[in-house]
Amino acid sequence: MTTAKFSKAPSTSEGMGLFERFLSLWVALAIVAGVLIGQFAPVIPEALSRFEYAQVSIPVAVLIWAMIFPMMVQVDFTSVLGVRRQPKGLVITTAVNWLIKPFTMFAIAWFFFTVVFAPLIPAERANEYLAGAILLGAAPCTAMVFVWSYLTRGDAAYTLVQVALNDLIMLFAFAPIVVFLLGVSNIHVPWDTVILSVVLYIVIPLGAGYLTRQVVIKRRGIEWFGNVFMKRLAPITPVGLIITLILLFAFQGDVIIANPLHIVLIAIPLILQTVLIFFIAYGWAKAWKVPHSIAAPAGMIGASYAGSSAFRQCHP
Repeated sequence: MTTAKFSKAPSTSEGMGLFERFLSLWVALAIVAGVLIGQFAPVIPEALSRFEYAQVSIPVAVLIWAMIFPMMVQVDFTSVLGVRRQPKGLVITTAVNWLIKPFTMFAIAWFFFTVVFAPLIPAERANEYLAGAILLGAAPCTAMVFVWSYLTRGDAAYTLVQVALNDLIMLFAFAPIVVFLLGVSNIHVPWDTVILSVVLYIVIPLGAGYLTRQVVIKRRGIEWFGNVFMKRLAPITPVGLIITLILLFAFQGDVIIANPLHIVLIAIPLILQTVLIFFIAYGWAKAWKVPHSIAAPAGMIGASYAGSSAFRQCHP
């Protein structure tokens, strides 16, 4: 029997660095910094906001490329064959991410934004929040997946396979799911934005990562790729993440300060959705007697979101 070779996942096998250990702190500081920049140096977000096409921010796109490129480079699509040893974990992750999560997110967000919070949020604004929730629910986390796997003592190689398959599915499923749910919500579907987003945030980085991986391994070998190249590339993700958050919150600083109640209200359905999805994924895995090293990451991946997807599309 042929054994698939799994690429090494640095963030899960070598321990957590300073960034991963204090991730919550860096994120909080980035949010505060972004809001302060938006308030006291508005010329910065105003200047950057001019570089936009089809409601997609080009500066944010570049930063997101930087954030996810190291992840895309690690994806070894031939390693998908290795799931034969534990197919249940992959079935759970795929089903939760693409058959359950987008639709529970839509249902929970619709109920809260259009029914429960109707007296507190104007209808037009509620539709914008709902659109953001739909985008969030259809965008599984990629850039920080290995951090979640490490935190839960997950199987690094198997996590890599889960990410590889998610990236492939996202390539074809993200746009149809988003368009369908936006249509159900009677929200105008910005086709140019959806198509451009798929190309910018999925096709280009996935293609660039694949080509880079092939070229580097062919010229230097797999050992140099894993032990040298990936270590040099590793700092790009945390830097890209923090700068992306600062920029996003600089763009939205006025909205956050003007609508603190809305921020709290938005958090309620998102928290409920996150807890629900985690217990669905983890509970399903335990019922199928899937090992903890696969069950725990499956739950965390299911409950994680590429939050920048919603931020970069919808302005609340």
